[in-house]
Amino acid sequence: MNKTIYQERRNALAKLIYTKTGGGIAVISTAPELARNRDSEFPYRHDSDFFYLTGFEEPGASLVIVVKGGDKTHQVQSHLFCRPKDPEREIWDGIRLGPEAAPTMLGIEYAHSNQELDHKLGELLANQDAIYIRLAESAEADRRLRHWMKQVRGQGRSGINPPSEFHDVEALIHEMRLFKDEHEIDIMRRAAAISARAHIRAMQICRPGMREYQLEAELLHEFRNSGAQSVAYNSIVAGGANSCILHYRAGSTELRNGELCLIDAGCELDGYASDITRTFPVNGKFTGPQRALYDITLAAQEAAIAMARPGNTFMQPHEAALTVLTQGLLDENLLKLSELGSLENAIETGAYRRFYMHRTSHWLGMDVHDVGSYREHTENSLQEEKPWRILKRDMVITIEPGLYIRPADDIDAAFWNIGIRIEDDAVINDSGCELISRGVPVNADEIEAIMKNA
Repeated sequence: MNKTIYQERRNALAKLIYTKTGGGIAVISTAPELARNRDSEFPYRHDSDFFYLTGFEEPGASLVIVVKGGDKTHQVQSHLFCRPKDPEREIWDGIRLGPEAAPTMLGIEYAHSNQELDHKLGELLANQDAIYIRLAESAEADRRLRHWMKQVRGQGRSGINPPSEFHDVEALIHEMRLFKDEHEIDIMRRAAAISARAHIRAMQICRPGMREYQLEAELLHEFRNSGAQSVAYNSIVAGGANSCILHYRAGSTELRNGELCLIDAGCELDGYASDITRTFPVNGKFTGPQRALYDITLAAQEAAIAMARPGNTFMQPHEAALTVLTQGLLDENLLKLSELGSLENAIETGAYRRFYMHRTSHWLGMDVHDVGSYREHTENSLQEEKPWRILKRDMVITIEPGLYIRPADDIDAAFWNIGIRIEDDAVINDSGCELISRGVPVNADEIEAIMKNA
């Protein structure tokens, strides 16, 4: 673990706090453990913001950053509250780092037992003007904040004042997380490479008669066998008509000859997500209508990729993809030019939404739908609608156009139940973007070759 990375991030957050309010105190807790059923918990996954600032993965922990401002500079103290060592519980649940070892291992100035959090916060909040917390996070978080404030207010006769300003700490952290450093991008490249191998594995093993869950098992095997700790999200393995359900979970549906299989799956590696979608024929050969819609979707993705570059807005890749998709729908007579009059009208009226109902991109990082505003921050708070975010170097987005054709009386039956999505992960760089997930092919001929030669 490179603890310097996390120290630098805490210092960067402290600088933002100093710039905004001249000092203050930030409190960020990790995620709680959640019961799955009696005497069993869901596999634990840390809170992303907390991990971003500490690199610490144990439950029951909180980070407190104290920023003391001066005339021209500021001082920073970081306090970690974590589970104390407990030989009995460690026999059952695993070794704990403990507050004694935390400063050396994590580069934290001070560490305490998490049982001291409520008491110590009363001390640390004394005479601080501003507190940075997750606003409206939960009833329990609000209760704890009231408790801490009551402690400080109880010292009023001693000349101690409580904070008078409350700020959303997520607004600062999420702006930081929107831009990835080289350490993060390296992990995301490796995560994407693992996920690409998993998609190839699924293509190679797919045969008519298999079940969706069997392909999911192949994905999971490749993820874990390659060192990924988990899935980044629940894997979508959708055969036939299921491919037209956007958030379908891998089920027991049989993969049938002549149908498509859509897989949207990615692993999580060292806290960072990958997100890849590929669509391929169950029998290894696209039909004519499948190939026509596949090539339209791929052309839409290529158009979006060309627009994913610094200086363009977040929406421009989507608009480029939308133009190609809508023209393709008109060309295949799925949208009727005689009724709509023009491509422009088909887009303006939203006629395409019947077949394409989601955006082309989202942020990607520690969370698969990662944090960060999609709108620019402007000084005019009364502005009705802020402009879309300008893409900049080291942002990471997905690029994932799709087409979903459900049965309908006005649709040629040859297109029924064809659902296609193609998704890659793109790191914005100086010249455009780097596609870090192209370890698995997208060209239809290459997909057919992979499946034929399996």
